[in-house]
Amino acid sequence: MLQAILARYRATLTPWAEAVSRRMVVEIAARDERAWMRNAANMGESLKREIATAPTGETMRQAMAAQVKLITSLPTEAGQRVHDLVIAGISEGRRAEDIAAEIARTGEVTKSRATLIARTEVGRTSTELTKSRALHVGSTHFIWRTAGDSDVRPSHKKLNGQTFRWDEPPECDPGHYALPGCIWNCRCYAEPIIPEA
Repeated sequence: MLQAILARYRATLTPWAEAVSRRMVVEIAARDERAWMRNAANMGESLKREIATAPTGETMRQAMAAQVKLITSLPTEAGQRVHDLVIAGISEGRRAEDIAAEIARTGEVTKSRATLIARTEVGRTSTELTKSRALHVGSTHFIWRTAGDSDVRPSHKKLNGQTFRWDEPPECDPGHYALPGCIWNCRCYAEPIIPEA
């Protein structure tokens, strides 16, 4: 019964998740385009036109679909966590007060997960839009750049300033290959290498 209730809630949540995701993706796309156009001031007119007509629509649609799926998964994950806590508590003979305290923490866990999703998806969307525009103008490689502060992961510091192919992301964390900004809580970014006109 709990799963049916959560499924209905998820269906109710979907339009809101789509609206939130749409606003976020549109804002990131506009910011990314402005950054490209600032850099394009030093480029030729033909390259400016190429950047302006880059096929970012599909990238934006894919980003929105992924974000809606992540946002709407939060209530189901929270519900499953409560269910698992109750079953484990009962099987271990724990007191109701102890189980209730663990269930109360579910809100904190869900908030933490929502924050992680938001941070990661902003970075991932920004990188994917940059990649889409870069590939459209003939870029095949990028330079990995970090945020340059003390919070940068050691594995990402090692990648800073190195050049990689868009289609061959490096191992940025053990066992994880990703573009800058496309892995959880990553604030790194890709600096496209634009071919000479």
